[in-house]
Amino acid sequence: MLKKVLIANRGEIALRVLRACKQLGIKTVAVHSTADKDLMHVHLADESVCIGPPSPTESYLNIPAIISAMEVTEADAVHPGYGFLSENADFAEQVENSGFTFIGPTADTIRMMGDKVSAIKVMIEAGVPTVPGSNGPLDNDDARTLQIARDIGFPVIIKAAAGGGGRGMRVVHNEADLLSSIHVTQTEAQSFFGSGICYLEKFLENPRHVEIQVLGDGQGNAIHLGDRDCSLQRRHQKVIEEAPAPGIPDAIRAEVAATCVRACEQMKYRGAGTLEFLYQDERFYFIEMNTRVQVEHPVTEQVSGVDIVREQLLIAGGSPLSYKQSDIVIKGHSFECRINAEDPATFLPSPGKVAMFHAPGGNGVRVDSHLYSGYTVPPFYDSLIAKLICSGDTREEALKRMEIALDEMLIDGISSNIALHKDLARDSEFRKGGVNIHYLEKKLKL
Repeated sequence: MLKKVLIANRGEIALRVLRACKQLGIKTVAVHSTADKDLMHVHLADESVCIGPPSPTESYLNIPAIISAMEVTEADAVHPGYGFLSENADFAEQVENSGFTFIGPTADTIRMMGDKVSAIKVMIEAGVPTVPGSNGPLDNDDARTLQIARDIGFPVIIKAAAGGGGRGMRVVHNEADLLSSIHVTQTEAQSFFGSGICYLEKFLENPRHVEIQVLGDGQGNAIHLGDRDCSLQRRHQKVIEEAPAPGIPDAIRAEVAATCVRACEQMKYRGAGTLEFLYQDERFYFIEMNTRVQVEHPVTEQVSGVDIVREQLLIAGGSPLSYKQSDIVIKGHSFECRINAEDPATFLPSPGKVAMFHAPGGNGVRVDSHLYSGYTVPPFYDSLIAKLICSGDTREEALKRMEIALDEMLIDGISSNIALHKDLARDSEFRKGGVNIHYLEKKLKL
């Protein structure tokens, strides 16, 4: 068992990790920037260390400062949360080389899954369904590239192997624009990600975004915890997630989940991970794997009964998986609303002092948030300030609880996107289930 964990993150995920540590009797160290000295988890941790000024590059992305904080506090492990350094292979490697435990996959696994080309290769070998594409990097052979695109069929999408977060992608609808678009994407990829390697895939025009949660113990054992639908997105940023994904035949769901488990077993995956897919016409197409805990992990926890962060901590401490696949039974339905400090119409960030915060309650209502009345939301970081998770025995019951909870929730002093969520909770198409990834942007007329 780990004895002391340094939490290399901030906000609600840092508080979430701290709670899981306390449940297991693990001491905690909070690191923070000068702007974050009043964060809730900083007050609650056993120890805290300031690691730099507000700029993330000088604090939460400052690897030497974080490792020094581990040395000073004699922590034996670090939990990276999500974002920041959570999928930075160099960080994971330096942590391990310094004699500490990285709560997550090995550096080699992070690198392999962080490169979309190598990730697709691993998934194909495991039988995971992938999007028809080049199945490897594009080279300088224009004739070969054009033939690949013809074989795939237009429209196609050019993707940077090291891309992410909606960057490093370009859709091409005809052959005449292909080669010039590839050149532009390669140039941008080199500038943004330090690698100009790109590949081609079939562009699916009306897919849903469905992902599968996995856990592996690094010893060749793995399980899945079902799926989530994350299709309600704005500019590639998820707004509402739900579990399980509605309207997918059970046989198709079970088959793709089994291939995900097989992939994790083959690579001896360690920790929590998520395989992301596009789903269209009752077919799954792998797009990428996130080698960390997801923002939306609570909806899976609510329907599976598994504490994912607790499992991360146990696995990092050397324990085998606490569950067999036969132990996992998906019950009921759950939604998560991402509450952001932003204007609900313009989406401009809204930092400032929270005059009053009231969290809703009742059966099936969970709020993961670091907010409290009097807290000042700083302007330097992501605008996520709370996650409202509502669950029920059925999708309809969970939706009704979400409506009620959103009406109860109060954040005064700053703007938030609660009004947007209220609108979506009552949206007829969303209530039917199964909207595609373009639905929200069309609704907002973006």
